[in-house]
Amino acid sequence: MTESNLTTKQRMHNQKLYYCNDEGILNEQAQQLELLYDFNHTRPSEQKKRDELLKKMFKEIGVDCYIEPPLHSNWGGKNVHFGNGVYANFNLTLVDDTDIYVGDNVMFGPNVIVSAGTHPIHPELRRKQAQFNVPIHIGNNVWIGAQAVILPGVRIGDNSVIGAGSIVTKDIPANVVAVGNPCKVVREINERDMTYYYRDMEIDLD
Repeated sequence: MTESNLTTKQRMHNQKLYYCNDEGILNEQAQQLELLYDFNHTRPSEQKKRDELLKKMFKEIGVDCYIEPPLHSNWGGKNVHFGNGVYANFNLTLVDDTDIYVGDNVMFGPNVIVSAGTHPIHPELRRKQAQFNVPIHIGNNVWIGAQAVILPGVRIGDNSVIGAGSIVTKDIPANVVAVGNPCKVVREINERDMTYYYRDMEIDLD
């Protein structure tokens, strides 16, 4: 199949431009958003129901994951892959028009945005609502601080920390602390971090 003959869904998942007007795609998306609505209207006592809904909503979700409603997602999690032990505070936004991969034991602070979908700069294409998507990969044991924004195509390595309010436009390696707009590595995680958890306060937990 040539690139010109790709279906809209194929274009969505192959970093190709497409228009957001395919009726079949829109109907499928609407069904996913119904599940997201149900999730966001559960009561705090309905954790079992939340877990069951997440299994229906997400492409993959591991054990011991907790997402604090409200959750926002273009596709209700249909293209999201969560590992085990993922924690997300309220108002996590997943622009999951293509795959978003999240490893084990990842923590999301409040109001984090993970956006795999974007638009071309070309004004006429944008007027016609053209879009393209680039997958995002977040490694194991990553902590993403409150109000951080992860942009399309970004990879974040294992154990790294993304500071609150950061705008992550490029890949971040493993085992570092990175902050800012644009987000940049400020230092490696070091031996001091193994002894002190805040300023001169020593870690007193095993």
